[in-house]
Amino acid sequence: MVKVVIDLRMVRGPLHGIARYALELARRIPPLEPGWQFVGLVGPDGVPEELGDLAPRIPLVKTGAEFLSPLEQPTLAASLLKLAPDLFHATSFSLPALWPGPLVATIHDANHVALTESQSRTRTAYYRFVVGPRAKRAKALVTVSEFSRNEIARHLALAPERLQVIANGVDTSFRVPPASELEDFRARRGLPEHYFAAIGSTKPHKNLRVLRTIASSLPAPLVLLAGRGARRALGFEESVIELSPLPDADLVRFYAAALGVLVPSHYEGFGLPALEAMACGAPVIAADAGAHREVVGSAGLLVDPHDPAAWRDAAQRVFRDEELRRSLSQAGVARAARFSWDDCAQRTLQVYRRALGLS
Repeated sequence: MVKVVIDLRMVRGPLHGIARYALELARRIPPLEPGWQFVGLVGPDGVPEELGDLAPRIPLVKTGAEFLSPLEQPTLAASLLKLAPDLFHATSFSLPALWPGPLVATIHDANHVALTESQSRTRTAYYRFVVGPRAKRAKALVTVSEFSRNEIARHLALAPERLQVIANGVDTSFRVPPASELEDFRARRGLPEHYFAAIGSTKPHKNLRVLRTIASSLPAPLVLLAGRGARRALGFEESVIELSPLPDADLVRFYAAALGVLVPSHYEGFGLPALEAMACGAPVIAADAGAHREVVGSAGLLVDPHDPAAWRDAAQRVFRDEELRRSLSQAGVARAARFSWDDCAQRTLQVYRRALGLS
């Protein structure tokens, strides 16, 4: 029986894009190959309890050290030696430097070496001296966009054809909800009838600071979803509304209830928040940079990431033009329908089979 171990060690705390990717594969690939054994490798504390439908349904094995901690590499090697998989899928940029077995690695972007001015020296060194060399010896490499393929190949000195592009998906739970749900959501969260949503984090490349100087001049209040304390950390005025992390059901409503969703990140390996917002029917205004050009394309407004006035002008256009909002909403829903987690899982399983010499 073929044994595949899927890395879920990064699934901890608030769910981010890479954790969602790993969880979606862990729940969708095993039913496609019921004759194989699948195991999830998790951190010492396991996975959060509040994952809902994303909770893994495969056996989970705990490692003794946290993801990217000082003892990660020897602990990871020991775990893999004990599990003895036919294949290990490293679903983030943590690759097993001390375990020489068959490896499929997903590298989502190259921001740790492309944006060294905003990254820790430790992470940059890890990428150069662990990720790069181990990637060269992997059975197969996957990434999530053409942008990332080119960036990774350039910064890690890999041939671009070594990286197969398999786009992320969007779950069917991200959909256009009925108006009654939106009214209830706004009431529960104390939100105004009209608002612009801004999503990201305090990381510099997420670029939310470009909105700081224009927030008060937007035609509707700005609601920030960027983690607890982000408003103060990023220097926004008190008039900006800040939300704590939302469960998926409310995240759908947060997107759908907004006049527009602003995603200013200037370096995105994929751009899952923009895709999820489009699936919910929200007009999307995204940075004209990174993989947003591939994911959002003409279904949203692409804006110079470093020009605050351009963001204000785009928001004003969306606010004033009901027909534009309707057009962007419809185009976004149609474009998002092209990205499926089921397709991602099926194509990733084909990568496993080729790496194992089974196809």
